[in-house]
Amino acid sequence: MDNQNSQPPVQDEPQELLMRGLLRAYYWMDESLQNGLERAGYPPRTRTQTMILINIANGVARAAELARVLGVSRQAIQQQINDLEKDDIVTQIPDPNDKRANRIVFSERGARLIHSAMGTLRDAEQVLAMRIGYDSIEALRSALSQDWGRIVGDKRVPGRKRTVA
Repeated sequence: MDNQNSQPPVQDEPQELLMRGLLRAYYWMDESLQNGLERAGYPPRTRTQTMILINIANGVARAAELARVLGVSRQAIQQQINDLEKDDIVTQIPDPNDKRANRIVFSERGARLIHSAMGTLRDAEQVLAMRIGYDSIEALRSALSQDWGRIVGDKRVPGRKRTVA
């Protein structure tokens, strides 16, 4: 067992598994994002599309890389990108470093959408901080930004990146 900090072990049977709480938190943020985008006049997006948009905003600009990060097929990502392109949210341009690949960038409309999305996410974080406390938010942010070390079992699912930088 990997006990690097020599702290007491996590209780054997916690009330709720951390994974469930992380998923619930993600869903809360994504649904808050969807509501904010709707209030800003944008049509609803799928959860996969919001994940794609946030990743593009974080610098992931190629379909193959998005597929690896999100753990889905390249074909599934390409379909979502095509839908986003049809809605004038993103555009695909030739990658200057690899003539076989395209880079996905925001269109003007997409840039406005992602600006609105980031504002919505900041607002949601502020609401959450008021509800659960600023110290809790900072502790959560700190815990999530730490290096968690090697994956337990040292084996990754083929095709997926270990982390999203």
